[in-house]
Amino acid sequence: MAFLGVLALGYAVLLGDLLVGVGILFVLFAAITLMSAFEVVEAYERRPLTIFGEYRQVLAPGLHVIPPFVSRTYPFDMRTQTLDVPTQEAITRDNSPVTADAVVYIKVMDAKKAFLEVDDYKKAVSNLAQTTLRAVIGDMELDDTLSRRETINAKIRTELDEPTDEWGIRVESVEVREVNPTREVQRAMEEQTSAERRRRAMILEAQGERRSAVEKAEGDKQSNIIRAQGEKQSQILEAQGDAISTVLRARSAEAMGERAIIERGMETLEAIGQGESTTFVLPQELTSLVGRYGKQLSGADVQEMEALDALEFDAETEKMLGLDDIEAALEELESLEIGGTSGDVPTAEGEARPDEEDIIPDVERS
Repeated sequence: MAFLGVLALGYAVLLGDLLVGVGILFVLFAAITLMSAFEVVEAYERRPLTIFGEYRQVLAPGLHVIPPFVSRTYPFDMRTQTLDVPTQEAITRDNSPVTADAVVYIKVMDAKKAFLEVDDYKKAVSNLAQTTLRAVIGDMELDDTLSRRETINAKIRTELDEPTDEWGIRVESVEVREVNPTREVQRAMEEQTSAERRRRAMILEAQGERRSAVEKAEGDKQSNIIRAQGEKQSQILEAQGDAISTVLRARSAEAMGERAIIERGMETLEAIGQGESTTFVLPQELTSLVGRYGKQLSGADVQEMEALDALEFDAETEKMLGLDDIEAALEELESLEIGGTSGDVPTAEGEARPDEEDIIPDVERS
């Protein structure tokens, strides 16, 4: 504006009219004065005001009238601001060199303190974040710096809170972006990771083989139990079959033996009946069988023979011996005798054969 006034004055002088030049200069001075007397503060700003270098107040958002030419304002952005922390080299507690960088989010809470207590609050916070980042990483081991980012962020924020509060600055958050060890350390870590993976694979494989062996042994055990139970049941059934077969064979042999004795006894009786003697001596076994046959055929036991036991045949033995056929044969024989003589039965020599009534008393006497 002063440059424009000088130009206007020089132009008026050249024209030969000094009064016009002075008038133009006065108008320009008045415009400059009015412009410097008004201060517009944005909604997101705060501006500390100084008059003759003395702090007076912090101007809020809006239009303000200030003394011209002797006043000065300093704008402060009250929004959250981002500060990039340059890459820092540090050595961990286990002597592993690493590089790390971070981002710090800050916000001006008190413009007066930020104006009076610190020269450049952004530069101050950035430098403080760098030193704090190196100190925090130096207190941790390499594995922790790589896996515990949240811990590093919290520690840096805690370390920045106290000094920045005195500056009217609040550290909202700190984010460590990268922590990189040197190439040698990275190579060693990769080898360690590969070895660890191989070890885990071998452990998993061994566990799988052990589980498979256990399940196989359990299956073999169950199979052996089932097989033993089957063999036991088979042996029991086989033994039961052998017992039943033995009993049946014994019964069959007993029945066949009695039948043979009876047939032999019948032949003996027939031979005795053809003889001339009227007195006969019979074995006890034969008389017992005769009694059983008599009971079967006549329905009555021989009561006179107290020494003999007349036993009954079961249905199976009766069928095997053919008692029904014998009874039919005896009935047929009786019918033939009724048709003939009721006295003596002629023999082959022409002699009279004693009747049945003559034989039985002799048997009883014997």
